[in-house]
Amino acid sequence: MSLRLTFLCASPVEGTRGPAFGDGPPDGRARRAAANDKAVLPPYSLALRAPSARCAQTAEALGVAATPEDALRDIDHGTWSGRTHADIRAEDPHGLSAWLTDPEAAPHGGESVGRLCRRTASWLDALPDGVGRVLAITEASVVRAALVHALSVPTRAFLHLDVPRGSAVTLTRCDGLWHAGLGDPEVPRQRASADGTALVGTTAYVARR
Repeated sequence: MSLRLTFLCASPVEGTRGPAFGDGPPDGRARRAAANDKAVLPPYSLALRAPSARCAQTAEALGVAATPEDALRDIDHGTWSGRTHADIRAEDPHGLSAWLTDPEAAPHGGESVGRLCRRTASWLDALPDGVGRVLAITEASVVRAALVHALSVPTRAFLHLDVPRGSAVTLTRCDGLWHAGLGDPEVPRQRASADGTALVGTTAYVARR
């Protein structure tokens, strides 16, 4: 028996001056785009979402009655929550460098990438086969962590996986093993573009070197 899990990344945060750490409401353009995407949502028997305001509002815009799931929560950014990457780079360049290069580093006092990947992997493997098709509206960090587990790549690959806001990634589990974009005839198969970008479902993610 197989399980199909489609992750939908929550929409971008409103009013930020660049990539930001932490929660926030999706911007107006993203909410309008989500509303237009209702018709192309994959079939699902169970809908879940991260407990953040961003994911709650994305689900509302999609018209999806999704149950909050704490295991899908964003990585805990500690004292960096709500701040932009540029701000952190200016104030704590050494801490940011450590976070970007060491999966077990948590200079912000929150959660390390390694810990996020382990809790996401535990949640994935605990999902029962009987639920069939699952839609999970969550954060890009959780989708990256899920791909690390499904693709069996080192944790340090986490930050090299590009998962755009508003994009979708489908994983399937067959015989206890997770696959990205494989194992279900209705899921587009993984393929590579001319520039080496790997495409899974509707999302492009790049393993940068």
